[in-house]
Amino acid sequence: MNDSSPAPWPHGLSDGLRDALTPRRGEPAGPLMSVRGRYRYPALGVLAVLGAGFTAGSIALLVGSTKVNADVAWPIGVLMAGPLAVAARWPLHAWRASAFGFVLCLVVVGGRGFWPWPVPAFLALLAILFGVGASVPRRTTVAVGAVTTVVLGAAVAHGTAAWFAAILVALTVVALAFGDAIGARRTLVADLAEQTELRRRDLARQAVLEERARIARELHDVVAHHMSVIAMQAEAAPYKIPDLPDAARDTFVVVRDAAREALTETRRVVGLLRADDEGAERAPQPGLDRLDDLVTSAEHHGLAVDVAIVGVPRPLEAGVDLSAFRIVQESLSNAGRHAPGARVAVELRYGRDRLTITVADGGARRDREESHGGGHGLVGMRERVTMLGGALEAGPAPDGGWLVRAEIPYEASA
Repeated sequence: MNDSSPAPWPHGLSDGLRDALTPRRGEPAGPLMSVRGRYRYPALGVLAVLGAGFTAGSIALLVGSTKVNADVAWPIGVLMAGPLAVAARWPLHAWRASAFGFVLCLVVVGGRGFWPWPVPAFLALLAILFGVGASVPRRTTVAVGAVTTVVLGAAVAHGTAAWFAAILVALTVVALAFGDAIGARRTLVADLAEQTELRRRDLARQAVLEERARIARELHDVVAHHMSVIAMQAEAAPYKIPDLPDAARDTFVVVRDAAREALTETRRVVGLLRADDEGAERAPQPGLDRLDDLVTSAEHHGLAVDVAIVGVPRPLEAGVDLSAFRIVQESLSNAGRHAPGARVAVELRYGRDRLTITVADGGARRDREESHGGGHGLVGMRERVTMLGGALEAGPAPDGGWLVRAEIPYEASA
């Protein structure tokens, strides 16, 4: 890919000469290799045919016009024009081989004619120089032009007219400059395509942020408002209804507490949705330290919950702690919906490298349990556990009821 910035002099030229004359792995390919679709292979085929034709023509002229022995003419012709066939893939290698062939031909042919090289070989060299200019950095292109100029200028010492050598050098410069311009344009097109893709992603991200802001407004205007009404009505009901039974009073207390907790969660989510950075309202995420609150809430809903902790509790990563809390929360919620009044056993087992969560209830299920709200049911639990590199099993227990078992590594991995 071309580098349009000027290189320091002479340090840039020395680096360019080293790149031009020293073969190394990872050298850039010619412009035809970037062509996609149905045009690439026909173009490569045409280039191979031209290389073969120029090679044959060069050998014929060396044998017929300059009377070079055939055993010497054919390797020289192959070196000068044959590399054109592979110039699309290895332009610098092709130029090195062709330049060596030109030097060898200059030594062998000497001053036998107006100029020492066959015309087909020089045409092949121009095509190779175009490929070099279109594929390598500019400092390397300048170095290739300098070396080629020296080779062509050496023909003057073997009888070639200076004005004709100047024409050959000018054609060399034109081929390299044209190739460099094509390479620079190709680089600019690639950069433009990259910038276009980045802008498309930025626009998509902006659209997501705008949608998040819209959702935040709707949550605030609708959900939070109605949850506030529910909390206030549940708070006021015991005062508005005389002689309210104790069971109904307790029910209103549960409704009030649940509404307040949902309102707190909603406000926290709204704060996250509205935030572009750390300026959001960020209440601490719940964890297993709030397990007692979960048990108390489940018992208010009629469940009998037994909690067992096996092993020595240990500090957990925030993601593991939150996911464990949500799994227990969702499992108790499902038990309350599908098996009201059942006895639920919750076990937290702290193993050597993972936390195992088991929630089993004795209630009957008519169908496979799925949650249809809030994004937390079996699908939500499985996504959480999978994200942390763990495993989840959920289904009917062997002795009846429903069993949820999750294993989460302490060191969470994606």
